[in-house]
Amino acid sequence: MEAGTVRGKHSRTTFLYVVATLSSAIGQKGDGCGYTVLGPESGTFTSINYPQTYPNNTVCEWEIWVKPSQRIIFKFGDFDIENSTSCHLSYLRLYNGIGPSRSEIGKYCGTGLQREKVIESESNEVTVQFMSGIHISGRGFLVSYSTSNEADLITCLDKGSHFSEPEFSRYCPAGCLTPFGDISGTIPHGYRDSSLLCMAGVHAGVVSNFLGGRINVVISKGIPYYESTLANNVSSKLGPLSASLFTFKTNGCYGTLGMESGVIRDSQINASSVLQWHDPSGQFHVWGPERARLKKPGSPWAAFHTDESQWLQIDLKKEKKITGIITTGSTLGEYAFYVSAYRILSRDEGGDWKVYKEANSDLDKIFQGNANNYQEVRNNFIPPIMARYIQINPVQWHQKAALKVELLGCQPFQPSLARAPAQPRPPVLSTEITPKTDTTTFIPDVKNNSVTPNVSKDVALAAVLVPVLVMVLTAFILVLVCGWHWRSRKKPVEGPYSLPYWDRAVQYITMLLTRNYGTGWWKGMKQFLPAKNAEPDDTTVRYTSTEMNRLRARNGNAVIQTEPAEYAQPLVAGVSGTSRQRSTFKPEEDSEAGYSDPDTRGHYDALVPEIYHAYAEPLPASSPEYATPIIMEISAHPTGTLGSVAASSFKSAASTGPSLVGNVSTTSPQTEGGPSGQTRYDTPKGKVVALSAEEQVYQVPSNVSQISRAADVE
Repeated sequence: MEAGTVRGKHSRTTFLYVVATLSSAIGQKGDGCGYTVLGPESGTFTSINYPQTYPNNTVCEWEIWVKPSQRIIFKFGDFDIENSTSCHLSYLRLYNGIGPSRSEIGKYCGTGLQREKVIESESNEVTVQFMSGIHISGRGFLVSYSTSNEADLITCLDKGSHFSEPEFSRYCPAGCLTPFGDISGTIPHGYRDSSLLCMAGVHAGVVSNFLGGRINVVISKGIPYYESTLANNVSSKLGPLSASLFTFKTNGCYGTLGMESGVIRDSQINASSVLQWHDPSGQFHVWGPERARLKKPGSPWAAFHTDESQWLQIDLKKEKKITGIITTGSTLGEYAFYVSAYRILSRDEGGDWKVYKEANSDLDKIFQGNANNYQEVRNNFIPPIMARYIQINPVQWHQKAALKVELLGCQPFQPSLARAPAQPRPPVLSTEITPKTDTTTFIPDVKNNSVTPNVSKDVALAAVLVPVLVMVLTAFILVLVCGWHWRSRKKPVEGPYSLPYWDRAVQYITMLLTRNYGTGWWKGMKQFLPAKNAEPDDTTVRYTSTEMNRLRARNGNAVIQTEPAEYAQPLVAGVSGTSRQRSTFKPEEDSEAGYSDPDTRGHYDALVPEIYHAYAEPLPASSPEYATPIIMEISAHPTGTLGSVAASSFKSAASTGPSLVGNVSTTSPQTEGGPSGQTRYDTPKGKVVALSAEEQVYQVPSNVSQISRAADVE
């Protein structure tokens, strides 16, 4: 167990030493070189001890080259070299080319180089020289470079808060897994805006620390808490609430391949050895490979032997595109077993095992594993692995090599197997002359339909216009309905006896026809006239004070006619309550019965526009054939003068006796069909009641009696 741990640490130390030696041999020399990663197309390097003060009397040279057709651009993330006259003591100098024939690009000191400044070479080879003399202060510098194709290069010190665009794309150089900054958060939740962009890209697995690459960033609203995770050898820290965060757009090939869900069956998982033992209670434990499923409760897979030849193998049944792996330890508190470093091997059907290598190198890549037995650690494969079989080879562990695993990836892209549409053959040219015939042959116009017309724009336009038209039409209908409803509510409410304009017109025409043709036509035509709706039983006839004043001001004499009980006379002498709903008026039999001469100004003159209650409403078919009597006092006339007037017939509201009717002497003509000098009264059907002359007299109100006396004097 301890041998395995020591061997793992020795392998890790050897690997770091080899990488440092390789970088020194191929790209840098001198004792003043700091952090350095020189990739094939981009890289990052610093002065020694950065960001602390660089030492006195040091020197370092970096030789950088890219493809012959490219040029190199440099961008400074930080620059602080103590200033001196002509940069004589300490400076940074750039040269075009490598070797004795190189030419100087520029010599820099002080703090004049800002982050936005970009320096471009004239060739694909550049020499960078740093020289320090005796000085007091100065942090040194951090420089990133890339090919001239990546003009939107940023440095490893750029943070998310440095950008205000909601979405943007930038190029990250290689070597941004630096100790000079930190990040907070993880995917898919996002990273705090104070995090370094390129380091977060390495942590998320969208760019490689040894290759660099392009990141596509999306800025969004911050969250209250940012998790701490370990991924791709980058540890993110716990972060508090922030105003914004950023995430990365990816190609989407980061789904789980079936270890956790069970899509990968137990028979597809194998191991070099299996840990088996009896605990002190005598219970037998077997930690077989089928237990190596991430997030599955219980024990993991653990190797029986403690050497670097142990492995866990997964068969995916067919070739998959594998982009990452997540591992954890035993997850059991009493067993702190986990793997802290491992290799990845892969092979296809019938092929040999291949070890995953470092980018642009022949060295095996050692992936950082877990730091404890419960926390999940993710590592991404850039570039991805295309294989059917995956093997995990522990090289460093704690106590026992124990694993729970999940693979990330997707199905590999397969080009469509659909055959391209056959192209029409070109016509065969013939040198023979075709003889002409009398028959005309029609040659159809054959169009090439192999290319599907592009209708996406039409479909998109229709998808926009149809909802808009529906909304406009709906709004128009709603406006019409609301207008109709408002107009209906604004109509004036007519009283029980108020007449619309067309009713008044019909009444006026009725008056004219009655004068000219008598009342015989009325009985035949009244059945064609519209009937009024039934009114509530408690409706009373009311006149306004204006109408009362106008009626009192008229000089004509009141005439009370006698007709059959089908119609009653209108109220013209004042306001009188009725015990029944209706008091109706029927036109007289002759042309002069209902209306007085305009010169005499009687109660039945032509219609006055201001008075709407000159005539009463017709009785409904269900009403009785008689109406309520009008009570009047005729105290100024003897009974002998009643013989020459027309009679009015009523029935009393009381059920014990007949109605009493008063007659006022006027010059109006007599009614046809009624005998002169007598007054007839209607009585309830089935009863015959004889009345004396004294019982037929009523007291007429004072205003009516005065009008009657004036008429007698005349």
